[in-house]
Amino acid sequence: MDTEAKPSERDRSSAPEKAPEEGSRSLRIPEPPTTVISWRRTAALGAVCAVFVLLLSNYVVQPFLIPSGSMEPTLRVGDRVLVNKLAYRSGSVPRRGDVVVFDGTGSFVQEPPQENPVAGLMHSVAASLGLTEPAQTDYVKRVVGVGGDRVVCCDKRGRIEVNGRPVVEDYLHHGDAPSQVRFDIVVPDGTLWMMGDHRSNSRDSRDHLGEPGGGMVPVDMVIGRVDWIGWPPSRLGSLPDSAALAAVRSSGGGHG
Repeated sequence: MDTEAKPSERDRSSAPEKAPEEGSRSLRIPEPPTTVISWRRTAALGAVCAVFVLLLSNYVVQPFLIPSGSMEPTLRVGDRVLVNKLAYRSGSVPRRGDVVVFDGTGSFVQEPPQENPVAGLMHSVAASLGLTEPAQTDYVKRVVGVGGDRVVCCDKRGRIEVNGRPVVEDYLHHGDAPSQVRFDIVVPDGTLWMMGDHRSNSRDSRDHLGEPGGGMVPVDMVIGRVDWIGWPPSRLGSLPDSAALAAVRSSGGGHG
């Protein structure tokens, strides 16, 4: 009779595994290159974000760096404003009193400056993100006259008149006269008469009266309306409202 106890299944399962024989090699699964994958994902995410921001800037809201003091005190040098590019879609047009960004090619600038195409593209991208000054052909001014308006400087009290109504311009820079340049013009349909709020420090429609186009800016050259100040934080908010031009009626009797 065999008296030697046979090992049970539990004993066999709990028995220590045999050490690998000397000379045998254990197989190791290589770790995935997590660093490379992480960098690729980061780069892809960055590219997607950049494309999204550029699309947003081109079609919806564009940051715009204010390069000069021509719109003080409403806008100051170094302000980053947000230009609403949807403001004049679906048949809407600029109204008197709107502060707008526009391309002055053909009105304020007869011949755009020549520049290196690659440098120009890089500058355009940076400007569209508000990282650098805008193109030399881009301007920010206030709409004072729309198509059909008669704009005159000035009445006996030194005020600008639009369609015979004197305008009390509460947005003007302190100490500035409405204009030192005398003019009496009728704005052609489809164009705008633009002026800066800092009249003594603004090159605007008045400075181009004797040039082709007479200083009038075509409506289709307007990039968008300035609705908000996005930087610096101390000036964050929407543009101050002004009722200065709200009471002006068009030459035909309707509101413009």
